[in-house]
Amino acid sequence: MTHKERFRAVFGGGRPDRLPVYFFGTWAETKRRWASEGLAGARAGGDPGPQVPGMDPDWEEGMWDCHGLVSPWPIGDFKEEVLERGEDYVIRRTQLGAVERSSLRGSSIPLAVRHALEPTRASWERFKSFLDPGDPRRRPAGWREKAAALAERDALLCFMGGSLYGWLRDYMGVEAISCLMYDDPELLSEMVAHMADFFMAVYEPVLKAVRFDLAYFFEDCCGSTGPLFSPSAHGEFFDAHYRRMVGFYKENGVGFTLLDSDGKVDRLLPCWMASGIDIVFPVEVGAWGESPARLRGLFGGGLKMMGGVNKHVIPLGEDAIRAHLAELKPVVDEGGFLPMPDHRIPPECSYADFLTYVRVYGEVFAQGGA
Repeated sequence: MTHKERFRAVFGGGRPDRLPVYFFGTWAETKRRWASEGLAGARAGGDPGPQVPGMDPDWEEGMWDCHGLVSPWPIGDFKEEVLERGEDYVIRRTQLGAVERSSLRGSSIPLAVRHALEPTRASWERFKSFLDPGDPRRRPAGWREKAAALAERDALLCFMGGSLYGWLRDYMGVEAISCLMYDDPELLSEMVAHMADFFMAVYEPVLKAVRFDLAYFFEDCCGSTGPLFSPSAHGEFFDAHYRRMVGFYKENGVGFTLLDSDGKVDRLLPCWMASGIDIVFPVEVGAWGESPARLRGLFGGGLKMMGGVNKHVIPLGEDAIRAHLAELKPVVDEGGFLPMPDHRIPPECSYADFLTYVRVYGEVFAQGGA
């Protein structure tokens, strides 16, 4: 089977010859550790990769900028500059006008000193200019030739298909978007509709040139105790636009849609399934001990999942890894579930630890779990 065929078999009701072996990248510190322990060719920085022997081609590689074919990110007009630098921090202004304080001691999420978007109509009207799908800066020269080459690649092709909550939350902050749902629901509805229209307009030419296997929605809308908004808010603000986007992507040849949210997602799972989302990710184990088996028991075989492997088990050794993966095997055998670590691999995991994980994964899930 090809990589594409294998993925389609897992989520399309078939039987793969073996399970794909994927993960969701690493911390920057992990890459540095693995390089010092013998991994060759790892690029610096966190997030996607590195490519590890024994794994399939990284499904996330190229996803965030649509493989260099088009940029889906806002294009601001502020001058990027360092405003202040301390011994262990730096404060920068971004091209979107946000002011962020970042740690120089290691990987961490920047602190927003000032957000790029305020929850007001005047601020939104300015910010909308950063979301012009026709901006010529979005499409590099020769993108059609790149698309033709990409279409011939034997790898799972994924692109960041949109974000209806997650990006707006990043631009204005959790408190502001939460209050906006009540203070000015009409404005928030307009923002969400615009985001959906923007993504579809940006991607339409690309989707005519390349058949993608997976459209990835970034939302990160849940925490350790549950979602950041209610199921009724999902219905009011997001449902119709997910349906529009999912329909658009499927009409343009995209095989599956996936929604990414960390945290405890139980209350929103039925909403996403009803909106047409095919796969949920990363089924984060977290402090609350989430499990794919529990979710499948609650929501049935229609719930398709990627993730569910506790990344913190990997450094505990072969026996612990084997026992943990064996717990997931019954759900794998049911179909529609692809186990993988539930987020970035942290630096507590050595390169040898991860190679052990890759080997044991292949043994536990040999022949697609048979």
